[in-house]
Amino acid sequence: MLLALSDGRDLAASALAAEAGVSASTASEHLAQLVCAGLLTVATQGRHRYYRLAGPAVAELLESVSRLAPTTQIRSLREGTAAHALRQARSCYDHLAGRLGVAVTDALAARRWIEPSGDNGFLLRDTGRRELASLGVALPAGDVVRSCIDWTERRPHLAGAHGRSLLTGFLTAGWVARSARPRVLVVTASGAASLRDCVGVEWPPP
Repeated sequence: MLLALSDGRDLAASALAAEAGVSASTASEHLAQLVCAGLLTVATQGRHRYYRLAGPAVAELLESVSRLAPTTQIRSLREGTAAHALRQARSCYDHLAGRLGVAVTDALAARRWIEPSGDNGFLLRDTGRRELASLGVALPAGDVVRSCIDWTERRPHLAGAHGRSLLTGFLTAGWVARSARPRVLVVTASGAASLRDCVGVEWPPP
């Protein structure tokens, strides 16, 4: 249920129960404990209760734990398809992750729009700010760009406020769209062309 919420959206208890494959009463018990532990917040709208992660720190915790967790055995075509989509492109709370997130980070570094800094972070160069602004990405002030290690790719992708702005810009421009599956992102046809022409990312990857 925590992983289903790690794209930053609110989900109803019934949706989380279905995602976890448990009964509504079991889900309610677990959700109550997660709220008490400070991992989730809950809002009531009419007869429904909607849950969300308590903040980006919880999403980062989930990414860290996922890197340490054993690989889940794929037992069906449906599970294999879902796992592939999740690895290809997903949101990590409020920023871009998966192969796409790593590929975009690599491309920005190759173009020297960002440059590596200490602790797997990056520095935003003036050129990068100008170029990304021309693509409609409104970046926050400051040149220190946080990153986190992607749990499927084991390499850094952009995180923090700059990562959030990048994903917001891509969603607004229609380069990527949210899937019906929690966390999964889909690169649109126009987005694939724009990623190639404007950022230097070939998608889908070879």
